[in-house]
Amino acid sequence: MAKAANKETAGGTTRLVSHLARALREKEKLTQRELGEKLGYSAAAISALETCAQPASDEMLIGLEEAIGDGLGVFEVARELVRLDRYPAQFKDFAGLEQKTLAASSYQPLVIDGIFQTRAYASALINGSFPPVSDRRVAELVDGRMARKALFDRDPVALIELVVEESVLTRRVGTEEVMQAQMQCLLHYARRRNVTLQVLPPNRGERTDHVGLYGPLKLVETPSHDHLVYLEVQDEGLLISDPAKVSMYTQRYAKIRAQALSPDESLGLIERLAGEHQ
Repeated sequence: MAKAANKETAGGTTRLVSHLARALREKEKLTQRELGEKLGYSAAAISALETCAQPASDEMLIGLEEAIGDGLGVFEVARELVRLDRYPAQFKDFAGLEQKTLAASSYQPLVIDGIFQTRAYASALINGSFPPVSDRRVAELVDGRMARKALFDRDPVALIELVVEESVLTRRVGTEEVMQAQMQCLLHYARRRNVTLQVLPPNRGERTDHVGLYGPLKLVETPSHDHLVYLEVQDEGLLISDPAKVSMYTQRYAKIRAQALSPDESLGLIERLAGEHQ
């Protein structure tokens, strides 16, 4: 729903798209109603776009490119940038890196990693945020999270690893149906050639060397072969590039992965858990 408050919080890309949409509409001598009819939207929706009361959706940007883009490709380029505007401030820098990464590795002890989440799981998770966020913001964050899944099918292919605590797979987020769909989603991704998924059992602390107790972490390799680490806790994000620190976190991740079940064993465990949710 369009809101006046959105105008004050709109990101730079959203503001630029709004300005371009109005300028190109007027260049084509179209009213807001006429442009809306071309795109399948109301005049009010076009007005909300041009005033930043409601940021353009992916579908609207595709329509704008076809209707008034004039072959410039600006709205097509804006699709990715507008998605970045939807992410929390602490995640924006990493989100851009993630989509270009050659390899992405993640350890998650609390929830399913974002790119592996179903829409229903992500919605249930974000709806539980505190302080609570508006329905509009929930929808924006869920859409942004789903857009990150493009990494799975990108060309060139990205190599993706996930080590997840077994407790995450049994922790209820949403309804039983939500968890069943999430388990099936994990099975789908685990069977892909560019994905390695491993489960870390709860007994790995018996020898008091469970190095996953430090919390979640993500490692990426950029197209220029730089290695970076991203840490996020309590809504604060930290992107680390210092080689010594990156090396330490990489070694820690390797230890966590070595303590996890093999990919085949992990697949079998998730299959059993999926059966329990039926």
